[in-house]
Formats: sequence, structure tokens, C-alpha cells
Amino acid sequence: MWKKALSAALFASGLAVSSAAFAEAPAPYQITPELEAAAKAEGKVVFYTATDVAVAEKLAEQFKTKYPGIDVQVERAGSERVFQRIGQEYSTGIYNADVIETSDAVHFEYFKRQGWLTPMVPQEVADKWPADERDPDGNFAAYRAHLSVLAYRSDLMKEEEAPKTWEDLLDPRFKDKMVKAHPGYSGTVMTSTFVLSQLLGWEYFEKLGKQNIMQVQSSTEPPKKLAQGERALEVDGNEYNVFRLIDEGKPIKIIYPDEGTPLAVGNAAVLKQAPHPNAAKLFYAYLFSLDAQQLNSDFGGLRSFHPDVKEKEGRTPLSKIKILHSDPAKLEPEIQTIKSNYEKYFGT
Repeated sequence: MWKKALSAALFASGLAVSSAAFAEAPAPYQITPELEAAAKAEGKVVFYTATDVAVAEKLAEQFKTKYPGIDVQVERAGSERVFQRIGQEYSTGIYNADVIETSDAVHFEYFKRQGWLTPMVPQEVADKWPADERDPDGNFAAYRAHLSVLAYRSDLMKEEEAPKTWEDLLDPRFKDKMVKAHPGYSGTVMTSTFVLSQLLGWEYFEKLGKQNIMQVQSSTEPPKKLAQGERALEVDGNEYNVFRLIDEGKPIKIIYPDEGTPLAVGNAAVLKQAPHPNAAKLFYAYLFSLDAQQLNSDFGGLRSFHPDVKEKEGRTPLSKIKILHSDPAKLEPEIQTIKSNYEKYFGT
């Protein structure tokens, strides 16, 4: 109950903060020998992230290889848990994290209103990022993106039997065969639940809740349940974990439904009270570098806004997929409705 109360209080208080006080974005910065030396003197950066832990740890290892002497403490949780943790810590004067990242764009609008972020713009972001994928005031930028997809075990379900649309999931033949993540834990699933409720209505989820679906928390978990053979069909796992499992040889196929596929954007930012401000600034710039973004694509299966990233052969490009976009301004006031309706229809 305290988590729900905290979430409601945070959003309520955030709505009252005017955005008029925010200045324009600061001048872009580059990585300099002086910044590297200052970061090494601090010796550490703490990264709160909702990216799958294997991907985040791989990224941390690459950073430490590039900048020896700076440790990266990865603290991984679902987007909603990261949001709640920052809210708790900052509301009580605890400042542990340097850099944060979640897959729920609403979080960063809230953090910005609270004044909890340090505006900064890496040169790479200024030069190469689309304007609509970075905050105009320089508080955050889109570090990654991924889709919330349907997928199935091709050894447990024939292609002609697999669903082609979201509505197909209501067919009785899929009862007891599905696994699904939770919008109260996952920012990806919060986004997908919102766009699908707008598209199909809440009556769709009411019917889906009667299909005896295995419920898990993070959007990283449904692909893992497929890999383990515990379910034949995932409802809303993240695309990048499915890519990784396919690369490992698992018999899994992705479905991009006819109605469209929800896109979740993962923003990143540096916190105002970062305990290691120089290491945070260096790590933040690194997150948007071609090296980091290519690693995210190759190893992590993530989509990137860096124009120089090369997608792996065989992956369907975003230009060939009907995308369902979410508007954070419209999603934010619906968050409590989404959580309460989900609990009512899915019993969790």
C-alpha cells in the first residue's frame, strides 16, 4: 500500500510544479582529459537502470575497459521500482544514484518538474539525436528504445496457429498458454497497456484477464519463460530479450500485430545530487556514444536513435513495423486508472 501511496503523492505533487522556470538547454559538452581525470578521482558511478541486467552489466564492463579506474555500480529494477526508489530517496534526503534510466517517459517529465535532474547535453546528442527524442531544456535524452511484442515458441505452436492480432489473444485456444508482464512494475508494460487501452478499450483487457495468463513482473521475464518452455506465447515481453534468445538459438518467433506494436523509449539523465558528478557526466556521455549504442543493438537487441548504428541482419527495421506511440502527457493522468483496472481484471 505504501508504494501506491508514494506513487500517487509523487505525481500529485509533480503536477503542481510549473515548467515555466526551466531555462534553455546548456551548451553541449565533449569528453576532455580534464573530465576523465576528475571522474577517475571520484572512482565510481552509480547507475539505476531498467535495462536488462545482462545488457547493463555488459555496458558497464565496456565503460570500465575504456575508462579504467572508474567502477560502475549497476542497480537494476523495473521502471516503476526505479521511479519509486528515486522518489523515496530524494524525498528523504538520500542521494545514492548518479545516472538513471527507465522505459517510462512520464518519469522524466516528473523528475524535471521536481528539479531533480542536472541539465547537460553530450555533444553526440546535440549533433545526432532527433529533436523529439531529447528534452528541449537538456534534462534528459532517449538512451534506448524497444518494442513490446508478441512472441511464441515455434516448437510448441505452428506459425499458422499463432496469433496475428492483439484481438486474437482472446481466442479460447490460447487460454493457459500465455505469459504477461505487469504495468505496476514495468514501464514498458505501462506504456503498452496505455496505448492498447486507447486502441482496443478496457473491455479488451477485461476479456484477456479471463485467459488464465501467467503473471510476471518485468518485461524482461516473458521472453525467459518462453525460453524455459513454461509458456508457448508471450503477450508483452520486450523485443530486445527475444532478439537475444533468438541469437542464442532458442526456437522463438516475434509477431508484430496488425493493429500495431507499442514502442517504449528509455530516457537517461544525471541526477542533481549525484554523489559522483564528474563520473556521472562522463558515463552519461558514454551512454550516447556510438560504441555504447552499437553494443546495445548488437548484444542487447535494443533500438537506437544514433544514426550510425547498424542493425543486425535479419531483424525487421522499425520502418517496416506499424508503431504505436505513447504521449507521456496523456499517459501520466491515467497511471492510477491503469494500475487499478489491471489489478481488477488480472487479480494482481
